[in-house]
Amino acid sequence: MLKMIHSGWAYITLFILIYVVVKAIIGLTSNKEFKDSDLRISLFTLIVAHIQLVLGLIAFFTSVQFAFLKEHGMGAAMKDSVVRLFIVEHPLMMILAVVLITIGFSKHKNKSTDKAKFKTIAIYYGIALVFVLSKIPWSQWF
Repeated sequence: MLKMIHSGWAYITLFILIYVVVKAIIGLTSNKEFKDSDLRISLFTLIVAHIQLVLGLIAFFTSVQFAFLKEHGMGAAMKDSVVRLFIVEHPLMMILAVVLITIGFSKHKNKSTDKAKFKTIAIYYGIALVFVLSKIPWSQWF
């Protein structure tokens, strides 16, 4: 059940992250004003990503792969590409993505110009999006 919630929430997280990155790039390239709605959607993305992280951590510690890790150790987990994806690669990249989103949101608040705010969101959230897209377990997600 939790895995289904984590997977379903991942769609929301991915779509909102894509939306924010595209909106930031458009705002940056067209010299738009950084409005309250831009702040809210960036904050909403931050919240959604953190919820996804908590769901993911709970799913991680209750997963079959984690049980495999406890039973066989890290050496065996690293030799199996599927287990390695779910034990090391996916969690690490998703944690880094949430860290980047958090840093990006915090840093953009300190910027004085609209262009700088859009640029900060575009860079940090954009890199986070690349991390997320790189380690989504696509074969099991669809």
